[in-house]
Amino acid sequence: MKPKNKKSQRKGMPRKETGGFFKKFAKILLMDVDKLVVGKSLKTKKKSRISTTRKKKKNQSKNFQERPRKRKKKSATTKLSSKKLTKRSRKTRGRKKLTAKLVGRGVLSSKKKTSSKKTKKASPSKKEKIFLEVAKAEENPIIIPIKENGWEAWQTFNPGAVLLENRVHFLYRSIGADGISRFGYASSQDGFTIDERLPFPVFQHPVQLSSFFYHSFSSGGSFGGAEDPRIIQVEEDNRLYVTYTACDGGLRVALTSIKTEDFLKKNWNWSSPAFISAPEEIHKNWVIFPTKFNGKYAILHSISPEISIEYVDSLDFKDRDYIKSNYQKVIRKNCWDNWRRGVGPAPIRTKYGWLLLYHAMSANDFSKYKVGAMLLDSEDPTKIIAVSPKPILEPDRFYENDGFKAGVIYVTGAVVKDGTLLIYYGGADSYVCVAYAEIDQFLEDLIKNGKPVLQKKKIVKKKRKKVAIS
Repeated sequence: MKPKNKKSQRKGMPRKETGGFFKKFAKILLMDVDKLVVGKSLKTKKKSRISTTRKKKKNQSKNFQERPRKRKKKSATTKLSSKKLTKRSRKTRGRKKLTAKLVGRGVLSSKKKTSSKKTKKASPSKKEKIFLEVAKAEENPIIIPIKENGWEAWQTFNPGAVLLENRVHFLYRSIGADGISRFGYASSQDGFTIDERLPFPVFQHPVQLSSFFYHSFSSGGSFGGAEDPRIIQVEEDNRLYVTYTACDGGLRVALTSIKTEDFLKKNWNWSSPAFISAPEEIHKNWVIFPTKFNGKYAILHSISPEISIEYVDSLDFKDRDYIKSNYQKVIRKNCWDNWRRGVGPAPIRTKYGWLLLYHAMSANDFSKYKVGAMLLDSEDPTKIIAVSPKPILEPDRFYENDGFKAGVIYVTGAVVKDGTLLIYYGGADSYVCVAYAEIDQFLEDLIKNGKPVLQKKKIVKKKRKKVAIS
C-alpha cells in the first residue's frame, strides 16, 4: 500500500509548535530592548527637566539684570559707617605695612600664629626680650652745610663732642668748594639744638698736596686736610686732646691739643700737629682714654682682630716714636658685625666698665655702616665684658641715605649729660645728627647681652636762639 501524503496527514492532526527556542530568545531580546528604551526615555526626561530649570533661571537672571535698579539715598548714619570702615581699612593696611617692616627687620617672626577666638592671647615669656627702635632726635640733622660759608658749603659731618661746664661743644668736619677738610665749631646747651656756631674754621691741618690721593677722596670726599676729630679731656690734665685723620698724601693719625681755658674762650691756640701712626701705613679711628692707667696715657688704635692699646708716658711724640698698629681686616662669622671697622668716639667710663661704640659692617650688606656697643673691663680694657648682639644704630632715615655716601652712620662723639647718653654721628657723610638713650637702662641691657635700648625721652623744647657769630 502507498503511504499517505504528509500534507494530508497534517490536515487532520493538531499542529505542533515549531521554532520554540528561537521564539523564546526573540521574546527575551524584545523585553530587554523595551527596558533599554524605557530607561533611555526616563533619562532624557530627567535631562530635559534639568535643562528647562536652568533655562528658567538664566531667563530670570537676565530679566533681573535688565531691570533698572533704584538707588536708595544714603542716610547720615550709613555715610558715617562707611567712613568708619574706610578708616578701619586704612588702619589695617598701616598695621600690615608696619608688621611687614618689623618682620623685615627681624623684630617679628614671619610665621603666622593660628589661634581660635575662644583661646586667650599667649603672654610673652620672661625669656623673650622686646627691643625698642633706636631713638633719633626729631631735630635731625642738627648741623647742615651753609652755602654762604665757602669752607663748609658742601658737607658738615662726623663731629667730635666734649661736655664742658654742662654744655656740649662740637668740632665737626666740613668740606667746602676748595675740597679741603677743616674743623668747625658749634655748641649746644641741651645737646640737641645748636645755639652757637662760628662762621669760620677753627682748625686746619697744613696740607702740601702734590697729586690726587684716592684714599683721601674716598674717606669722605675731600682732597686733603683734617678728618673725623675725636676730642677728649684727660682727667688729670688741663688740656683737650684731639686725634684725627690727616690727609696729606696718605691717611695717618695725627694729634693736636689746646688748653681748656683757651678752648672755652675761643682762643684757638692749637699745638703743632704730630703724627702718631707710622708712615706709609693707612690708619684711622684712634682714640685716647679720658684717664691714665698707672700714670700712662692709653691710646686705643685697633679692635680687629683684637683690641689693641698702646700705653705711653707722654703725648708729645716729638722724637717721631710712632705707634705701630696691627689692624687687620678679619671677617668674623655667626654675628652681625662680621667686619669691625674701627672705634667711634673715645671710651666713656661707667660703673660697669668702659662703654665703647664702634663701626661695623654685615656680611650680607657691606654697603652700610652700622654701630655696635661693647663693654670693656675697667682695669684691663683689652677684655670685653659684653657686646651688643644687634646694631644699635642703622641707616634708615633720609638724612643717612641722601648725601655724599649713602647708607653711612659714622659715630665720632658721645657724652653723658643729665643721665642721658648723647650719641653724635655723621649721616651719609653730609650732616651731623644725634641719637640718645637713658644711660642706666642702656648699660643694663648691654650687660644682659641684649641689644642696648635707645629709649625715647620727653624733651622740653626751648625757643631757638639766634646763632651768635663772633
